[in-house]
Amino acid sequence: MKPVNDSSPDNGRFDLSRRLLPGGHIQEIEELTPTSRRMRLAGPKLAGLNWRPGDHIRVRIGSMLTLRTYSVWDFDSAQGWIDLVLFNHGTPDSIGLQWAENGRPGQYVTFVRDPRAVRLTGDAPWHLFAGEESAAAGFGALLRAVPAHVPVFGVHQAGTEADHIDLPRPLTRIARHGTPAASSRQLVDAVAALDLPDTPGAAYLAGEARTIQMIRTHLVNDRGWNRRAISTKPFWTPGKRGMD
Repeated sequence: MKPVNDSSPDNGRFDLSRRLLPGGHIQEIEELTPTSRRMRLAGPKLAGLNWRPGDHIRVRIGSMLTLRTYSVWDFDSAQGWIDLVLFNHGTPDSIGLQWAENGRPGQYVTFVRDPRAVRLTGDAPWHLFAGEESAAAGFGALLRAVPAHVPVFGVHQAGTEADHIDLPRPLTRIARHGTPAASSRQLVDAVAALDLPDTPGAAYLAGEARTIQMIRTHLVNDRGWNRRAISTKPFWTPGKRGMD
């Protein structure tokens, strides 16, 4: 797909946010699975920005006050682009879903950087990841940053086998096949079934808020984890707007 420059048709409309906020044009869209797509944002304002694995952005959708959080899947500061992976969680009235589905190459996107990044614990002897589709983008960036000699464990849940995106390091894959992603006992049980090292590691839990709490409780109460060794990033939960 060819890059888009600042001669795109939408440049004729004055938008103050373009002057005040970082942003770029949608340069590429790639369908990764039936429910996930990769979107590349590129432009001069993205050149030279300092990105780290685990970063998130808050995309402006519609008004200045409507923001939705997305994980940075990949980035190239020198070339001036970032990749997002957008998950369709099947809620038709979701503003975030409508934006993700209607985005087209050439459209301009502004955002603010989310200070609540999830950082890799660099000195951890091993790492544990657990989450569903909305966690995959953030996990991808973190997994890419784990040195090859450091063990990785984890579970990635998706609606069906076809909905799993390829991650940089393999995790155990499970499919819901119609069971709810919220308060997912299936995901908790899959984490509980993992054969983990006895030495303390670092855990990264992301996705649906209630499920994250259930997994965290399991790690602390059943496996004796220190809470400070567990990083969490809730993206959504049923009935709460603004987390999609």
